[in-house]
Amino acid sequence: MTFIVGLTGGIGSGKSAAADAFEKLGAAVVDTDRIAHELTRAGGAAIVGVRALFGDSAIAPDGTMDRKAVRERVFSDPGARRRLEALLHPMIRAESERQIAAAAAPYVVHVVPLLVESPDHRERVQRVLVVDCPEALQIERVRARSGLSTAEVEAIIRSQVPREKRLAAADDVIDNSGAVAALQKKVQTLHQTYLVLARS
Repeated sequence: MTFIVGLTGGIGSGKSAAADAFEKLGAAVVDTDRIAHELTRAGGAAIVGVRALFGDSAIAPDGTMDRKAVRERVFSDPGARRRLEALLHPMIRAESERQIAAAAAPYVVHVVPLLVESPDHRERVQRVLVVDCPEALQIERVRARSGLSTAEVEAIIRSQVPREKRLAAADDVIDNSGAVAALQKKVQTLHQTYLVLARS
């Protein structure tokens, strides 16, 4: 059986940086955000369904899902969010399972932003790794990379499970409030732990 580490954390916590560091050390990374982008790119498997749910206004001129328009829609309408999740989540899960089954690495890092929100997350992974940082730093990072306003980032943070609950679910925690070098050092230490656990 494949040893799976579920990597999660709030928006802007540094999940991608941690996943990249694990990948460089030889872990297989299966990232649900990457999969979602593939499904919602031009010609992606979810585009027909997104258009059926939200109309042509949800599709950008280049044929991809208009992420800004859809984000605004689902944050103002919980019903729209549930419909989008009902469309995307089964497709993301099926593709995740396919990639995990195909992985040839010693273990898999499965990046799932909403892992702790999933009621069966303990059945899906052997370890839960949370990448964590203070909320003010999350907001600063997301604003710098995305151009979203503070209010928009705060709304996304509020839509995710509270930081305390995420940390309570963790087997392992990476405090990513410092420099990238410190993150990479923590990843190297955990990589050795996961190699041992995967072998046993």
